Amino acid sequence: MALVTPLSADHDPETRELAAFFNETLGFCPNSVLTMQRRPAISKAFINLNKAVMANEGQVTSALKRMIAWVSSNATGCRYCQAHAIRAAERYGAEQEQLDNIWEYKTHPAFSDAERAALDFSLAASVIPNAVDDKIKEELYKYWDEGEIVEMLGVISLFGYLNRWNDSMGTMVEEGAIESGEQYLGKHGWEKGKHV
Repeated sequence: MALVTPLSADHDPETRELAAFFNETLGFCPNSVLTMQRRPAISKAFINLNKAVMANEGQVTSALKRMIAWVSSNATGCRYCQAHAIRAAERYGAEQEQLDNIWEYKTHPAFSDAERAALDFSLAASVIPNAVDDKIKEELYKYWDEGEIVEMLGVISLFGYLNRWNDSMGTMVEEGAIESGEQYLGKHGWEKGKHV
């Protein structure tokens, strides 16, 4: 059961207008945003940060950003964010083989060495204590420039916020996210958990 009840999508007109962004990424406005709008300054700032972080200015694709988000959410255990990240990766054109094998990104041939370096960075940056070290840096610099590394860490940091928000709130996971979670993550034990 959610800690705080989400408000109607019509509660705050400015949040509603900004939240149209999520219709593209997820196909719905997330319950997390509907909860944040109890303090509209938070919901609006979050949406604008999300849009900035997910903008593509280098070679980090929208699909890879969402897979980075999934690895981060998997590391922290937030089932709500795992389902959202895999759904968004699907909607942004991640290869079917990658979606089906995201759990095996370290060894599966569907992932390039550059993608592995990015996903390893996500994992290392998401665990406590932080595990980003010289080896992670060396691998990143083989494939990515500093601006792209900043984009990646933006995604990881954004999902650090979301993982804490949604796991603490027990945010109810939406039907579309449930479908994607069950399709791509269910074979490895994904379930809604507290997000009912």
